Amino acid sequence: MHLDAAQLIELGLAVVRTEAAAIEALAERLDDAFVAACRHLHACRGRIVVLGMGKSGHIGSKIAATLASTGSPAFFVHPGEASHGDLGMVTETDVVLALSNSGETDEILTILPIIRRLGVPLIAMTGNPRSSLAREATVHIDVSVEREACPLGLAPTSSTTAALVMGDALAIALLEARGFTAEDFARSHPGGRLGRRLLLHVADVMHRDDAIPAVAPDTPLGEALLEITRKNLGMTAIVDAERKVTGVFTDGDLRRTLNQGHDIQHVRIEEVMTRNCRTIRPETLAAEAVKLMEDHRITALPVTDADNRLVGALNMQDLLRAGVV
Repeated sequence: MHLDAAQLIELGLAVVRTEAAAIEALAERLDDAFVAACRHLHACRGRIVVLGMGKSGHIGSKIAATLASTGSPAFFVHPGEASHGDLGMVTETDVVLALSNSGETDEILTILPIIRRLGVPLIAMTGNPRSSLAREATVHIDVSVEREACPLGLAPTSSTTAALVMGDALAIALLEARGFTAEDFARSHPGGRLGRRLLLHVADVMHRDDAIPAVAPDTPLGEALLEITRKNLGMTAIVDAERKVTGVFTDGDLRRTLNQGHDIQHVRIEEVMTRNCRTIRPETLAAEAVKLMEDHRITALPVTDADNRLVGALNMQDLLRAGVV
């Protein structure tokens, strides 16, 4: 069969438009049932147990992951395995969220008596408000769609998208209700880029103690260059007797000094340093250090305490190695 480009694009657009219409229709379903479901989930003292078979199971697994990563402890249980022992994972402090487009999934209906016996709230998300699962549920959320995006009307497409979006709506409503912050999100994603950007502070990546490049104001420029070379940060801080930062000297300052014809062996560092230099505090997020460097086109920063005393130093390479950039 010849794959005509225009025809393929039109088929793809038809799917996108069909599923977009299904999502748009969900706006009318954010009613009292949605509110009741949110309240049950918010009041849950245990965990949210998500059930679903087939494609609904894949969607349920993703919803459980989204809930868990946004402050609502949740996990997915396969209904087929639940009737063979896994239902023991459900406790009296939990809430069950069951997904089934037909609302007649045998594997879910089989375990409903056990769920009722536990007395836990059952939230059902189905495409059939008159189904067995909808009738048995404590709260039923209607995620029905006018039609699937599949031209045969068979493959779960619009229906799974609608369920996924409704699951996201529940998760984000709960996130807001719990006062869940970006820092909270990062704590549950410590290995990811976002976690590093939100959890890593300057103090976590800066050079300390003997690794900090620092010289006195009356240091000859030649000696200051040796300090820059030894510490390998592309700069040195200039500090007074109380170790307060009075300036900085960088590779860029060296180029300007040479262009001005200064004698490296005789000029003192305080004569050619950059005064009123940029500094950063150790408790500042490392991501803010990146922004400061980018905004001012610099590659290294002295780290100072509240009294402007030098306590550390870092450069862009440190932030790159830490995965913040």
